Amino acid sequence: MRKLLYISLGAFIAAAGFSTAFAAGSNSGSSTASEKPKLVCKKGEVIKNVRTNGVKKKKCVKLESSNLTDEDLYDQGSQLAKAGQYEEALKVLAKIKNQDDPRVLNYLGYSNRKAGRLDVGIAYYQKALAIDPDFVLAREYLGEGYVAAGKIDLAKIELAEIKKRCGVACEEYKDLAEVIATAAN
Repeated sequence: MRKLLYISLGAFIAAAGFSTAFAAGSNSGSSTASEKPKLVCKKGEVIKNVRTNGVKKKKCVKLESSNLTDEDLYDQGSQLAKAGQYEEALKVLAKIKNQDDPRVLNYLGYSNRKAGRLDVGIAYYQKALAIDPDFVLAREYLGEGYVAAGKIDLAKIELAEIKKRCGVACEEYKDLAEVIATAAN
């Protein structure tokens, strides 16, 4: 499951003593001439995409920088959340101007749920789904929150909603079905 990979990566980053900031991308351990080294920022900094002399680059900037776009902040916040850096993710996501973006609400929910604030996380997922009922990733995470709360019946309702929207072959359906099956055993 992709979430397990991200959590494992986050644990590796923490165990290795790296900064709590997380650079997007994956590294399979093999190196080719075309791979660029990942940018890892210090605590309190985020990655910003910049253009210098017509060339796109990434650089670390202070989180408080006023020139960060919502998209820069969303990218960094979601990556931090996936890497298990929930409190850092919440700090970054809180800086986004459009707090009604369902994607932002989803990762606010995810970070809060994973940090142990299950009810807060569920409330964010519900708000995201009130804005975009077809947001199947938020439905998957809401279902996982319900499983964690012992509300398997509500998780199954979310699973059925995901099935209606993207079928049984989509990743969100498979992931939530697996979480429900594991909880039922």
